Amino acid sequence: MSARAGGGAAAATESADARLRRLRMRSWRRGIKEMDLILGRFADAALAGLSGDELALYDALLEENDQDLYDWVSGRATPPFAYLPLVARIAAHAGAR
Repeated sequence: MSARAGGGAAAATESADARLRRLRMRSWRRGIKEMDLILGRFADAALAGLSGDELALYDALLEENDQDLYDWVSGRATPPFAYLPLVARIAAHAGAR
């Protein structure tokens, strides 16, 4: 899979605070508990410090399959090129790499 544009029309009209709340909620409510913990903790600690472009990329990342995300963060598989720096940052935060 490749990086996708995230957020759509809703992201274009939401406030910065609403965007962060939405991304945090989506980070904590994943399909598998491991990703809830990894992405939720990352979101709580780091989302407020991400640039607009990084937030858009994170939004797109949240559209990806949880098993793929887990494999990327754990180092079992290589993420799409566009996600490499973000996944490395998430993995480092989780202590996975």
